Amino acid sequence: MNIAVFIKPSLDLSFLKFENSRIIMEKIPLTIGDFDRVALEEAIRIKEKTGAKVIIFSALTWGPIEKRTQEIEKIARECLAMGADEVHLIIDERLINSSTLEVTEALHALIKKIGDFDIYLASEASSDISSYQFASRLATLLNIPVITFVRKIVLENNSIIAERDLEDRTEIVEFTLPCFISVTGEMNQPRKATVRQILQAKTKPLYKHRMGDLAIIKQSPNFDIFVKQVERKKILIDGDVNKIADILVNILKDYMS
Repeated sequence: MNIAVFIKPSLDLSFLKFENSRIIMEKIPLTIGDFDRVALEEAIRIKEKTGAKVIIFSALTWGPIEKRTQEIEKIARECLAMGADEVHLIIDERLINSSTLEVTEALHALIKKIGDFDIYLASEASSDISSYQFASRLATLLNIPVITFVRKIVLENNSIIAERDLEDRTEIVEFTLPCFISVTGEMNQPRKATVRQILQAKTKPLYKHRMGDLAIIKQSPNFDIFVKQVERKKILIDGDVNKIADILVNILKDYMS
């Protein structure tokens, strides 16, 4: 059995940095999201029961690429220390600040290059963007069923029974493998790697890929959106009400012109 786990190197929101009403992304460190850890932990538990091979897939989407490359490699080694067998990273300038669609297409191309899997695991949403799109998009490209909001799974022969959290009720579904599963934080408690496992992780395979290796050329446009900083004029007007009204009208005309 082969298990693919998708890890998003997310911005650590506990280290938000602001300058002139803008979030300074490049100063915020990357980390593994809590739900991503849950997805990896579940894959490792299946591995311990079945002898499955766990392979990590990840793409760098935050810049600057020189600084972030070191961070994503550190994240990859952390995944290997937890129990993953190998890691495949996409590190390319064309994916920096890219959309969920672009990342999904890139990872899909990489998966097809590596091979087929029985179980695909990912978090329900990343801890920074939280678009809730990735699992469904990738499952569609892979042409396999997707089970979302999963908090418990049981393997039975060539099928999987999943318990889904739907807020007002719980749903139990069964699918034949292969299938894609996106998990919630209630599924398990992720483990901490030991010192020995951290040292062993340095010898496990870590592969780096570029977009050119995956024959992906077309990219959709991205837009940098920010809130314009507006300073108070601090204008004090004194006098007759009618006079004040005329002055205000003229001020507004000048401001709008």
